[in-house]
Amino acid sequence: MKPDLHTPRFWLATVAALIVAGGTFALGQWQMGRAAQKEALQTAITAQSKLAVLDNAAFQSVKSVADIIHRPAMFKGTWQARHTVFLDNRPMNGQTGFFVVTPLALEGSAQVVLVQRGWVRRDFTSRTRLPDITTPTGLVTVQGRIAPPPSKLYEFGAVESGHIRQNIDVDIFASETSLPLSSVSLIQTGLVSEGLLRDWAAPSLGVEKHYGYAFQWFALCALTTGLYVWFQLIHPLRLKNRAIP
Repeated sequence: MKPDLHTPRFWLATVAALIVAGGTFALGQWQMGRAAQKEALQTAITAQSKLAVLDNAAFQSVKSVADIIHRPAMFKGTWQARHTVFLDNRPMNGQTGFFVVTPLALEGSAQVVLVQRGWVRRDFTSRTRLPDITTPTGLVTVQGRIAPPPSKLYEFGAVESGHIRQNIDVDIFASETSLPLSSVSLIQTGLVSEGLLRDWAAPSLGVEKHYGYAFQWFALCALTTGLYVWFQLIHPLRLKNRAIP
């Protein structure tokens, strides 16, 4: 005995199952594609980190700054200490404090690079008090890796000014300071110094997250298909077979 294929209920359930199963399968495929894209990007990041260290001269000859993101660099220059910015609500090692950002004027060049120098604890008893850090004068050598500008957090008001800020916009900050800022920054690496911690998290693209989402979508697709087969095909057959004397 076959299920009754002529009832509206059967076809309604069939169409609904096809839509849900097809949609969840497509979403799973999309997540797998996103994971593949990010794995390729992670491979490119790893390859960039193994390239030769950029110095001032090599940095000036770069045609596309997008090609040097995550590449190691060692720059010589002078700190523009009066333009130091403390980015608020930035975590490191499970604690919230400031990311300290200071422009570095490169030696032998008109270029200025924002350097994410490290993290420092904030004074929660006086939220406007600046922490004590040391900014050397004269020519310095700074080692790190090329990165996009500091990430932005959600802010409720207008663009901030002053030393303590939630975010820093490179174009606006360049106009504010009259500094010829590069569109990339340098994340300074190394041991604790100048009152700053530099235990930066490794660049993470969240590939595992996409695989997890893909598994969930594929599982929902399989569940929908299984329930449809059981309740619309197998179960009716069993009931009809039992009804036969």
